[in-house]
Amino acid sequence: MTDPANTAPPSRAQIDPDLLALAQQVFDLARRGDASMLAAVLEKGVPPNLRNDKGDSLVMLASYHGHVDAVRVLLERGADPNLRNDNGQTPIAGAAFKGFDKVIETLLAHGADVEGASPDGRTALMVATMFNRTAIVDLLIAHGANPNAHDANGVTASDAAARMGAGDAQARLKALGA
Repeated sequence: MTDPANTAPPSRAQIDPDLLALAQQVFDLARRGDASMLAAVLEKGVPPNLRNDKGDSLVMLASYHGHVDAVRVLLERGADPNLRNDNGQTPIAGAAFKGFDKVIETLLAHGADVEGASPDGRTALMVATMFNRTAIVDLLIAHGANPNAHDANGVTASDAAARMGAGDAQARLKALGA
């Protein structure tokens, strides 16, 4: 007998293997950026905020792999642009890490939090500066990112750029007064 007060998600062993295989196919659609098939499965009832065993949402997977159209389809059908994975990472930070400015623009246009930080306080701007992604630095600052924000260790975006030898990003932040 199942305890109705138990709200914990079922373990993998308790889930029908065919359902797990179907879910894996949906996650693969997001990784590949198959926007039309994602739209079709969402219209059939797949939840737009479906998450895998690592907590990665469909938007996170599509964002991390640079699929603008897939991200747009998911967001237009109710996916949360700020849904964090089990590590506390956001889709915007994943796109900043990978250098996908068009994905970031799409996320921002659909309500992504430009300051959404990971549990250690690292923002997408800090990630972008670490990897010398100056176009993304400009984009995030244009949308209100705080270049003087600190992570849990007191590190700013400029500090992160300096530590990683990201001279262009560091110079860009300095030019912006950060």
